[in-house]
Amino acid sequence: MSPMFRRKNEVLFEKWTSQMAYVLGYILADGSLIKNKRGAYFTEIQSIDKEIIVKIRKVFDSDLKISVYKPKKGRIRYRLQIGSKKIFTDLLKLGIKPKKSCHEKLPKIPSKYFSDFLRGYFDGDGSVNICTYQRKDRNKKSTVLSSGFTSGGKLILKQIWRNLKLKKIIAGGTLYFHERSYRLWFSIHDSLSLYNFLYQNVENGLFLTRKKRIFERYKN
Repeated sequence: MSPMFRRKNEVLFEKWTSQMAYVLGYILADGSLIKNKRGAYFTEIQSIDKEIIVKIRKVFDSDLKISVYKPKKGRIRYRLQIGSKKIFTDLLKLGIKPKKSCHEKLPKIPSKYFSDFLRGYFDGDGSVNICTYQRKDRNKKSTVLSSGFTSGGKLILKQIWRNLKLKKIIAGGTLYFHERSYRLWFSIHDSLSLYNFLYQNVENGLFLTRKKRIFERYKN
């Protein structure tokens, strides 16, 4: 059966909610809008983490099949493809573009839902790392936490950075170009503040467990 005729919530992006904001953030980071040669409209979401695809499918109240594919390079990926002109059009209105460019911008997000949106974006295009090293002038090893976002475009990262500073979530940060993409990166203190902001009052379980656990491993 074609995915166009299977169950899905087609009004998800009509109204701002915590779940809608999270999925919108994830789609902006790791999703795409597709119009095929037959004129069908699809929203495609993919990840190396099946967990998050299953959670997003649940938000869509869908019984769509999750497909699995192995690219020539890299890890196995899981994909959810939602056939709906209504969803496609609503995402266009929110600023999601069919073809990603270096000029992606943040949608106009109500302040109440910015943490949910950013958590979705982080789960798509963010990363967090713990690194242990030993300085030459010290006997003990030092363990540091770092986190941030990666994008092909500089503008969206500058907008995220500005929003986080305005909300006094972070104080510092570095934006730089690395291996054909831009990175917005935070050190220990700002990473812990980012953690608190992203996961505050999350009651719907919409987060990627492995990333959240890295923050918590450092905290503990």
